[in-house]
Amino acid sequence: MHAVNIISGISMLGVFIGSAALIIILSVFNGLEKVILSLYSNFTPEIRIQPKQGKTFNPNTVFFNELHRDARVFSYTEILEEKALIRYGPTGEFIGTVRGVSDEFLKNPQLDSTIERGSFTLKSEGHFYAVVGANVQAKLSVSVRDQLTPLQIFTPNRLASSSADPLSEFRVRYIYPSGIFNIQQDFNSLVITDIGFMRDLLNEPKNVSAIDLDFKKGTDLDEVKSSLQKTLSNNYVISDRIEQNASLYKTLNFERWFIFMILILVLIIAIFNLVGSLTMLVIDKQKDIAILTSLGAGRNLIQGIFFFEGIMISFFGCIAGLFVGLIFCLLQQQFGFIKFGDNLSAIDAYPIALKAFDFLVVFLTVGGISTIASGISARLSIKRLAEIKEEL
Repeated sequence: MHAVNIISGISMLGVFIGSAALIIILSVFNGLEKVILSLYSNFTPEIRIQPKQGKTFNPNTVFFNELHRDARVFSYTEILEEKALIRYGPTGEFIGTVRGVSDEFLKNPQLDSTIERGSFTLKSEGHFYAVVGANVQAKLSVSVRDQLTPLQIFTPNRLASSSADPLSEFRVRYIYPSGIFNIQQDFNSLVITDIGFMRDLLNEPKNVSAIDLDFKKGTDLDEVKSSLQKTLSNNYVISDRIEQNASLYKTLNFERWFIFMILILVLIIAIFNLVGSLTMLVIDKQKDIAILTSLGAGRNLIQGIFFFEGIMISFFGCIAGLFVGLIFCLLQQQFGFIKFGDNLSAIDAYPIALKAFDFLVVFLTVGGISTIASGISARLSIKRLAEIKEEL
């Protein structure tokens, strides 16, 4: 009897630990996803409009002017960007993207949180400034305190004619860095500046590379996107945040569910301990089974007793695991006692984001596996029923 109880307790403990681990891991991945996407949202608009063909388009049309005045629009940012050779100091060179943005880009309240040194200043007292990504800074050793050494930005001169002087094939402008930002690898090779500087550099007085739109809270983005696609789909590409970062979303979801499947395999092993514990219980209760059948109990009743025994072990283990997992997640949210171990700029403790859907998925998963394991054990309980009756 003591052995049966111990084995049943181990089975319940396995379900308990597996359920708690599943909900904690899923909540941590939810938190990481939320943090990463919030970092991306600093430079990724809710809606982006780009030309289907070519690199630029003219935004000075009736439709775009009306869109700019739309009451739902929080920020309407014109973007003009180009690959460029960036020099700093006597020897440092880097090929990156220089992005010019209009004034409404600075409406984003999260921009200052991305700055490691300096400030997010693009224009002051009639002078243009550049905010440099961490990759560019690391490559060129850019210092925002050195106001004697400017960045040199080289781009191809589209109006240049053949000349013996190769430098005439390029347009070059000088600009001082005002800050260093650090977000993520995809953005850290950018140099952000005012669109006026880019218009002068590229000799592009009208056209833009893209229009970035952010909307006020409560706006139905799906409706806005659908409306824009109906109007602009022939000549423009309309993309939301998921489409702008499709590879990121796929990677996050793949990692999340890959870890989930690994833990499910561990949980299956733990739950199938039920088969062993219920088999031991069947052996221990052979006389009781025979007495019940002599009193008229049918095979279905005998099976049902052991089936619900297995379900109860799994149910209580799962509920306890979900409860403990919830408490752990709430404590981690509040106190952040599990740290990354590195000095990261964005977060220092593992983030947590709880979703009711995850609890439902874990409960149904444990319930499904437990039902299979309990069903197998219940069939074993009546397999030797005739032999047991004869022995007694």
